[in-house]
Amino acid sequence: MNILLTNDDGIHYEGLWALHKALREKHAVSVVAPDRERSAVSHALTLHEPLRVINMAVNGSGPCWAVSGTPADCVKLAMIEILENKPDLVISGINPGANVGVNVNYSGTVSAAREGALYGIPSIAASMEGCGKEHYADAAGFIATLIERFAPSGIPSGTFLNVNFPNLPLAQIAGVRICRQSIALYSEFVEKRIDPRDKVYYWQGFDAIPEVEGPDMDSTAVKERYIAITPIKCDMTDYAAMEMLKGWNREYKSSNP
Repeated sequence: MNILLTNDDGIHYEGLWALHKALREKHAVSVVAPDRERSAVSHALTLHEPLRVINMAVNGSGPCWAVSGTPADCVKLAMIEILENKPDLVISGINPGANVGVNVNYSGTVSAAREGALYGIPSIAASMEGCGKEHYADAAGFIATLIERFAPSGIPSGTFLNVNFPNLPLAQIAGVRICRQSIALYSEFVEKRIDPRDKVYYWQGFDAIPEVEGPDMDSTAVKERYIAITPIKCDMTDYAAMEMLKGWNREYKSSNP
């Protein structure tokens, strides 16, 4: 299988290379990743400045390119320009910090997988709660097993998998839970400060992940020591609301002959 690896933490980040190590023996792996950290850029694209690409070697990696843009830029450039053939699979990660709940909307890691899915390529975003790095090899090994499991049937077109790991060795993980995305808001804050020139500036942050919700929520699963797998569709249409709006439209037409 031809696999494209990317991330939002930069081409030298350990989580990316844990995946590369776990996959390179059985698969042809190419790396196209940002040249620096690009966390929380969501699905941003670089439109008002040039993108620069450096063909480089990292850890004896084989095909490897560092891009001056965002994670979505990396996948788009890989598909259109860099790679000779489209990959069979796109994997983004492993990200430090879980991408569950509303964080899915802000994550560069998740958006890179979404970009792959938009091109019709089966894609996975992989993240781990916390900032520890000692369990990346276990998580990467699980991803290697996961892609073998779904390879015969594939992921539905226009859908990608968002996979989140507890920060634990596999032996201490309770299992795997297929989940839906939580939409509970985090406890957020904005800290106001004054710089040496007496100008106001702000730091955004959050205090805690929301309290445990239902067992089928991604955030709950990770808190309860499960690997959370959430299928996410690129089509964000609310079809129930669409039917409701059609009813409004019929009422409008009947009252305005």
